[in-house]
Amino acid sequence: MTYPPLGQDEEKRLAILEEFGIHSPIADMAFNRLIQLTANIFNVPIVLISLIEAERQLFVASTGIATCETPRDISFCTHTIQTRNILVIPDTLADPLFRDNPLVTGEPFIRFYAGIPLFTRTGYAIGSLCIIDRVPRPDLNGGDRQNMQDLAALVMDKLEMRRLERARGASQGRFENIAHTSPDAIICADEIGTITFWNAAARKLLGYDSKDIIGQNINILIPGGPVARLRRLVADKEALQHGGTLELKVRAADGAWIPVELSASMWVDDQHVSFGAILRDITERRRNEERLFQLAHMDHLTGLANRTLLTSSLEQVLRNEDAAIIMLVDLDGFKDVNDNLGHAGGDAVLVEVGYKLQHCVRSGDVVARMGGDEFAMLMPGLSDPQRAAEIADQIIDEISKILAVDGQPVNIGASVGIVIYPIHGLTIQELLTSADLALYQAKAEGRHCRRFFTRELRELSQAKRSYQTELGRAFEQNEFELFYQPQVRLSDEAIVGAEALLRWQHPVKGLLGPAAFLPALESGPWAERVGEWVIKTACRQTAAWRKAGVENFRTGVNLFSAQFRTGNLARQVRAILAETGLPPQALELEITENIILRHDETMLLPLCELCQDGVGIAFDDYGTGYASLSMLKHYPVTRLKVDQTFVRAMCESPPDAAIVRAILYLGSSFKLEVIAEGVETVEQCERLRKKGCLEAQGYLFGKPMPAAEFALRLGLGR
Repeated sequence: MTYPPLGQDEEKRLAILEEFGIHSPIADMAFNRLIQLTANIFNVPIVLISLIEAERQLFVASTGIATCETPRDISFCTHTIQTRNILVIPDTLADPLFRDNPLVTGEPFIRFYAGIPLFTRTGYAIGSLCIIDRVPRPDLNGGDRQNMQDLAALVMDKLEMRRLERARGASQGRFENIAHTSPDAIICADEIGTITFWNAAARKLLGYDSKDIIGQNINILIPGGPVARLRRLVADKEALQHGGTLELKVRAADGAWIPVELSASMWVDDQHVSFGAILRDITERRRNEERLFQLAHMDHLTGLANRTLLTSSLEQVLRNEDAAIIMLVDLDGFKDVNDNLGHAGGDAVLVEVGYKLQHCVRSGDVVARMGGDEFAMLMPGLSDPQRAAEIADQIIDEISKILAVDGQPVNIGASVGIVIYPIHGLTIQELLTSADLALYQAKAEGRHCRRFFTRELRELSQAKRSYQTELGRAFEQNEFELFYQPQVRLSDEAIVGAEALLRWQHPVKGLLGPAAFLPALESGPWAERVGEWVIKTACRQTAAWRKAGVENFRTGVNLFSAQFRTGNLARQVRAILAETGLPPQALELEITENIILRHDETMLLPLCELCQDGVGIAFDDYGTGYASLSMLKHYPVTRLKVDQTFVRAMCESPPDAAIVRAILYLGSSFKLEVIAEGVETVEQCERLRKKGCLEAQGYLFGKPMPAAEFALRLGLGR
């Protein structure tokens, strides 16, 4: 590791630094706000305002780091003040100057660093403002560098004020001496308001020469009894603790009024009272602060609030309101928009959705874009579930209306999760987590709908987390088992196949069905390995039954989306078929809508390859969700499975009967086989047979059962 050389003016630089009198971290909300603003703008975990002393780097204010100092010889910021420019290290491990630095190899494990020097008016770099990440990042662009410069100016603004605060606490003479080099306008006046001192920055700000202003009354600058106001400000101990400042307007030589922040001091010498006033032009600062606030708290694409502003608004609501409604909105089918129209088209849709959401709520409500295609709404003071439902329904209806982007029609939907404060939670984290669970439920139940949070959802979530810790053990200890449900030919009710269904023989809770643990399994790290085990076990069992004399028997296996992650599915299935000796035609892979809606190459390629090999591809639960008819063209589907909800209701419900007929017609038109699920009565069986359905499964023909019991149904004995 190479240490940066000391500058030739190091002694003078340290003397200037000493004028600030800062030797420990500062408990000042102004610095904390700047740190948080910087973290939000750059989305980094660590932000530091550091001063470089003779032997150490002191963190005046910081976030994301436990220590308040480091030795100077290992500090990145020492290099920053030597370069006198913004120093960016995109990846410290790729930089020979820093890769062996103990701050890289140990805590805080710096991988990305960007720092900008903090310059005094006289040109000395006393420290830096820096942003740090634990993962590599690209170099800063032009906009990022401008933001760093503006933030550094705000930091230096606050530090300079502290330098002057320290000086004015000493003597008038020392205050005036430091004032000569201050970038702030500084005026001193006696007890009746006669101006006695006027620095160069005051001449530049207000346009008066010292000879024209010294001896004049301060009333010409600050009308309205400024001396009395200065006395009150100095006497206000609470105000002094927070900087002792006023915001007002002062009159320049040309008659213009300039907005300033005024900080006051008072000295008593030989019973004579003197005042010192620091004036800072806040025009540019306010403009920068507003721009940076917008950058940190507003979504740049839609102009809506971002997650940070939503969180702070929710925090304020929890302090001041008795009730509130929070909604999370996720777009259904948005990925297709990006795929078909590109990201520019997707951005146009997001802007339009943001516009529609704002028109569904009141003017004082907060609408935020949380990221991607997820939005949130905060409605303070509302607690009526019926009103919440009406708003959610309006949102779903508005978003579902066909949009046009560059002349292309866009059809999307929305799912909405709803929570009510304080019924569903008392903290920000609790409320947002509950809203997320409700949203997940809405998407799981077919999308394009709304769901309120319920206690059962939290219990399911907790059970899911609990199961995730046990799934590894279950796999290693062979606690999983396959059950088989008969699939029959309706013409003679002969068994022609089976659907393999996963069960968990839990050592404490007994036999668990998939509803209990599949959500945990599918979102965890064991899904791919369990999925491979299911295919291998089902193929081995099917091969054994076929070898025992059950000719043309096939087995359906449900796939997890995790099995597509690595791109090895086709190769894996081919290897299993070869190992077990099962012909491809005897295996059917079932895909659900949550898989098919991704509609990308990682899904399509392996399915196309396997379909060409002769493996069947069944679309499970067709008609219940958001998948469009065009999916049947893009995917190599060989069979549709009519969902049990339509089958069970078709004898009493003409619309459900019509849906069953439509799916059977689709199958015929696309030359796809069709099988009906959930058949429980003879009447349902007869209706399906008359409608032209050739195969079915359901409790009428047999429940899911262990392999040994299924073998008896096949007449194979044990």
